[in-house]
Amino acid sequence: MNGRLRILLTGFGPFPGAPYNPTMPLVKRLSTLRRPAFDDVALTSHVFDVTYTAVDRELPELIAQHRPQALLMFGLAGRTAHLRIESRARNAVTTRFPDAGRQHARKGSIVDGVDARRFGPHSERLLRAALATGIDARMSRDAGSYLCNYLSWRAIETMDGDDSLRLAQFVHVPPLAHDGKAARGKSSITLEQLVDAGEAMLLELVKLTRQAARA
Repeated sequence: MNGRLRILLTGFGPFPGAPYNPTMPLVKRLSTLRRPAFDDVALTSHVFDVTYTAVDRELPELIAQHRPQALLMFGLAGRTAHLRIESRARNAVTTRFPDAGRQHARKGSIVDGVDARRFGPHSERLLRAALATGIDARMSRDAGSYLCNYLSWRAIETMDGDDSLRLAQFVHVPPLAHDGKAARGKSSITLEQLVDAGEAMLLELVKLTRQAARA
């Protein structure tokens, strides 16, 4: 591989029912990591508004601008107490709840004729990397039917159709208090633990992306 490895990190902003989204500080922290392992890695970050229009407009723009070889995406799972490594995106979108722009999806599927799309076997590797930090992390087969699942689907579509994007992965995080401490009554995980797990997954993603590029 010639040149620096390019990895794009993404999070989401607030949305109805979640005025604070911990993926924003998480992505900021991860994108500014300074480690020898990242010396030849270009880390860029982006926070999406929680709207279907933003994902459809900005994801292609980000891919065209940064030409990432790997994409690591984070979203908030407000009712989950652990870290969730998503193994797939479902061909489902809710028509009941509006996005942050007050727009409803017009139908309950993203495309016609396909039930789900898988991220790939690297999801298990990232799970093991996260677990090695001591965090409570688990594999998930259901990314929901809101913007996290929608972005996951669009990212896998992009990965399947773009030779330069080798790997993509979506990770759901639990809620946090505004000061980065654990959200009382919801989860025991802190921002520092999320950063540690995110760094471990990022290091593993760097390794896997290099291997994929040489294959």
